[in-house]
Amino acid sequence: MGVGNRFKKQGPPGPLDESLVTRKRKDAPPAAAEPRGKKRSRTEVRAFKKEAKVTAKANNPNKIAMSDHRAKAKPVKKLVPAPVSDEEMSDADDLETAMEGVNVTGLDALGSASESEDLVDDEFPDSDSDIVDSDDDVRKVGMWSDDEDEEEVKEKLTAANIVGLSRKLDMQKAIEDAEAQAELEEAALTTNIAGDRPKILEDEEDDEGQPISKLATQDLQLLRTRLNDTIRVLDDFKNLAEEGRSRVEYRAQLLKDICAYYGYSEFLADKLLNLFPAREAFAFFEANETPRPMVIRTNTLRTHRRELAQTLINRGVQLEPVGKWSKVGLQIFESQVPLGATPEYLAGHYILQAASSFLPVMALAPQENERVLDMAAAPGGKTTHIAALMKNTGCVFANDSNKSRAKGLIGNIHRLGVKNTIVCNYSALEFPKAVGGFDRVLLDAPCSGTGVIAKDASVKTNKTELDFMRLPHLQKQLILAAIDSVDHSSKTGGYIVYSTCSVTIEENEQVVQYALNKRPNVKLVETGLSFGKEGFTSIMGKTFHPTMKLTRRYYPHTYNVDGFFVAKFKKFGLTPANAIGANGVASTNGKPTSDQQTQEEFVDKTPITESGDEDSDFGGWDDDEDQVYMERAEKAQLRRKGKNPKAVPSNAKKAENVAEKAVEKNEVEASGGGGSKAKEVDVVIKNGTEKPTGKKQAKAIRANGASNAKKAGVDAQAAKADGVSGVDGGAELKPRKKSGGRKGKA
Repeated sequence: MGVGNRFKKQGPPGPLDESLVTRKRKDAPPAAAEPRGKKRSRTEVRAFKKEAKVTAKANNPNKIAMSDHRAKAKPVKKLVPAPVSDEEMSDADDLETAMEGVNVTGLDALGSASESEDLVDDEFPDSDSDIVDSDDDVRKVGMWSDDEDEEEVKEKLTAANIVGLSRKLDMQKAIEDAEAQAELEEAALTTNIAGDRPKILEDEEDDEGQPISKLATQDLQLLRTRLNDTIRVLDDFKNLAEEGRSRVEYRAQLLKDICAYYGYSEFLADKLLNLFPAREAFAFFEANETPRPMVIRTNTLRTHRRELAQTLINRGVQLEPVGKWSKVGLQIFESQVPLGATPEYLAGHYILQAASSFLPVMALAPQENERVLDMAAAPGGKTTHIAALMKNTGCVFANDSNKSRAKGLIGNIHRLGVKNTIVCNYSALEFPKAVGGFDRVLLDAPCSGTGVIAKDASVKTNKTELDFMRLPHLQKQLILAAIDSVDHSSKTGGYIVYSTCSVTIEENEQVVQYALNKRPNVKLVETGLSFGKEGFTSIMGKTFHPTMKLTRRYYPHTYNVDGFFVAKFKKFGLTPANAIGANGVASTNGKPTSDQQTQEEFVDKTPITESGDEDSDFGGWDDDEDQVYMERAEKAQLRRKGKNPKAVPSNAKKAENVAEKAVEKNEVEASGGGGSKAKEVDVVIKNGTEKPTGKKQAKAIRANGASNAKKAGVDAQAAKADGVSGVDGGAELKPRKKSGGRKGKA
């Protein structure tokens, strides 16, 4: 390859200065910029250039000719060269190394570049720093050439255009990032386009008998995606379902995925899934994973809600009213202090209580000066709410069968300043017999807790089918006891409120329907609550009374409160004598039909004969000893009912036995020993081996004649009327050893 035209005209390049080469490298520090002076006009610059050319031509005509040739040969704008890469820099180094041996002739023999720069400075000592060499001058001419529109160039350099251009670039970058993110999500989540039929169900089994699944259940993200796809298919089953697949298969797959994703047992997940459509069920399960907001109830016996809110805000608590439906509730978002240890809490200004627990008391609506029973009162949130609504008037019976829980109930009652409450520890089933006649009764029955899964996640797995048989049975007994404890003739009351923190049908609608079947003297009425979903009147083949829509249901995903159920009864009559029986079957009118009549429990009332008592292994019965135990048991029963055994008249049966003995003895003496049957009865009575029965008395009276029978009847009535003393006329009674009773004369 020969020498190029450039080297023929200009000659070979001169020797390279290492200092200049080092300065051109990327890693070399940039040269300090010289301070710029006052900017000269274009006319002055052109004059200086022209003068410089003339002076340089006189000193070096060859170099000036070359410069003029470059200026004429380049009519277009010269672009700024791109930065040199490392590879190009290495190639330039090789070129410099190769050119070191070339002879220096021509223009390069005059001196190096540094020398020429010094020469220019010497030639123009008075010139300003704006005067630059030919290369820089060419660049300036290219940018400010006469060919370009000066107005357009000035517009490009304004600050407003720079900001607008930057904003435009940012928007383009944001759009590109969004499109890239959408593509990634589409690729990762396998999102289905509307109208496509997603592949959800497992395919046929392979050769080894293992099911082939498109998605792995171990991946939670893919599992959630499959849940969404299954719900979408169930919402539009006709268009999105796979061919040959039934709705049952999709529901089974949804149930399986819910159990795997949320950790429910298959039994409980299936029971809860039956309550809602597919999409609402998914929202219910999702809401159970988030705890409900913390709520406190203002104790109106000690303060007002506005004052309490202001005090807590001053302590760094962020709060707001729980809703328009409550005048005493405050919802807590954030607190700098523990709410269970503030001075206001210790002073009884508020109590920590879930918002759903306000609802039963609001439905009960107790009035002042009433007698109210809370059958399951611990830990005391509802009881103290009732007392606050009654303004510490009347009487509230707070009962709880668990004695250890009753201690916490007593503590809250004292802290909140409640003074009209009596705490008792009875089984709730004993209240119709022990204490009755209440104006209103609140039964917050023990339940499975399927409405408070957000508080207690163990409910997901520890509830079995046996629990949903045992708990409804207890709830049915409790609601009958609550109805029987209410006074139907109360002028202001006669109401029963039944509530549970469960959402299942077995613990709510079925229990209410059982109460309507067993107690025809009650009916469902409006709860008075401003919100809540209506109870089911028919679901899964079960039909309930039409008034069941008056009950109210609450769900976490609809009202952001715990799952709850509230029903309100009104008692308008006495309980029938034959109302207590076996379980009845639910009907549409609340009464059992002819085919569903209740059957009373069979009891064998055949008397036990005394034949063979002496020859039996037990050696017979000792009636006197049994009588002592029976009297002791009767006294203990009277004490449990709050009655004094000594103040109660003697046992009616004992008085009747004494009167019967006196009548029989009188009849035998009056007849002069006549009648073998009468003598037999008298002998039996004296021996004390057998108590006379009604048949033997009748036989003895018939044997003694009609006149004696008439006299015996008169004496028997007198003896029964006398009660404690025994005989009003006739036989004498022996004095008692302990009581010191005196003899009675006929």
